[in-house]
Amino acid sequence: MSTASLFLALLALSGLVFEVGRRRASGIGALSDSRLHSLPRYHGYFVALVCLLPALALLGAWLIIEPRVIVSLLVDRLPPEVAQLTPTELGLLISSIRNAAAGSPILSNGQLASLSESYAQLSSTSRGVAFVAVFSTAVMCAAMALRSVGPGFRARNLVERFIEKLLFATSLVALLATFGILFSLLVEAIRFFQLVSPVEFLFGLDWSPQTPIRDDQVASTGKFGVVPLLSGTLLVTVVALAVAVPIGMLSAIYLAEFAGRRFRQAARPALEVLAGIPTVVFGFFAALIVGPTVRALGESAGLEVASSSALAVGLVIGFMIIPLISSLADDALRAVPAAQREAALALGATRAEVVTGVVIPAALPALTGALLLAISRAIGETMIVLMAAGLAANLTANPFAAVTTVTVQIVTILVGDQAFDSVKTLSAFALGLLLFVITLVLNVVGLRYVGPLRSRHE
Repeated sequence: MSTASLFLALLALSGLVFEVGRRRASGIGALSDSRLHSLPRYHGYFVALVCLLPALALLGAWLIIEPRVIVSLLVDRLPPEVAQLTPTELGLLISSIRNAAAGSPILSNGQLASLSESYAQLSSTSRGVAFVAVFSTAVMCAAMALRSVGPGFRARNLVERFIEKLLFATSLVALLATFGILFSLLVEAIRFFQLVSPVEFLFGLDWSPQTPIRDDQVASTGKFGVVPLLSGTLLVTVVALAVAVPIGMLSAIYLAEFAGRRFRQAARPALEVLAGIPTVVFGFFAALIVGPTVRALGESAGLEVASSSALAVGLVIGFMIIPLISSLADDALRAVPAAQREAALALGATRAEVVTGVVIPAALPALTGALLLAISRAIGETMIVLMAAGLAANLTANPFAAVTTVTVQIVTILVGDQAFDSVKTLSAFALGLLLFVITLVLNVVGLRYVGPLRSRHE
């Protein structure tokens, strides 16, 4: 039996014992003179959790140690001359045996076929033992939990305590993931700054990460000034926000305050569809349609426009984040209590005056949060810029010129056969750390700005 089948069987068993525990508690409550401390469903939840959790823990432990046990047993069956292989060669041999056991035709000689049969037998035996052990553990734990069901048993306290621990664990996982990302960036960025001066990185005006791989190779010495990348990122973001913020905010105001019910029911799903389009589709649209169109229009007006200009990329990114701004702003505006609108209307204000003088100031903290999220989304966009803007690190404020961004350089640096410990590869981690700091500063500043606004409104 596969792991997925065993997991589904455990879920089915936990559902069955939940119903058994609930009915047992209901029966005890009906026959006993004293009332149950907890509702019958809490007894069912308790029995299901006691049945499921130890079995899942045993299954997880088995999945961790199973490959090592099988490989150890398989190595013992190898011929003496094969068993003396290096760890790398032994790993390749084990991979070939696994592929042959899975039906791959590669290296299908007689000895390998025999070893693959042994591997398949060991895997089958392991799955059988795991099924018996895990399912037996689940049944025994369920039986022990059913014996605890009674009038004085505090099942609700235990279940709620478990849910509280589970919620704490999930929030802790998110926090640890953030610290893990930051730690990995810091470690590699420190290695980069040991090779390149932080002053050169932060204030240098040239970005050319090409470095020689060997000492006798003729190549660029590499320049790692991040200012051109920041200017390109800022230029694309400004163009995108100039498109997205007015259209997104105005459409949200219309949908929330002026649109009829039928139009709103049709417009909201259309915006959600636009939000679900993959960014690679927007990249094709920018490279094949928007870029050439902007260039043709610029040349007709006597302007020199690059085929991969920041203007074209910013326009497409702006249209991509319009649904994000519109949806968040619409929710913020509709969250304003209707009593405030009605009070303003009762005092003689027009609908436009209600929107500008009451609704928007009340929703301003949430609108500011939507704007910050849109800025972060525009800064972090990669695929559209990679497909439509190119890799030229130009220090310019001209939206008609070709530029690149921080995220695009991270992608291009980490793709290829470059050595992982080279200064070029390490520069990607420095760029990632810089991008992390920029978004963190934006969020901190936004929170400091939103807090007084929210307090003033409340």
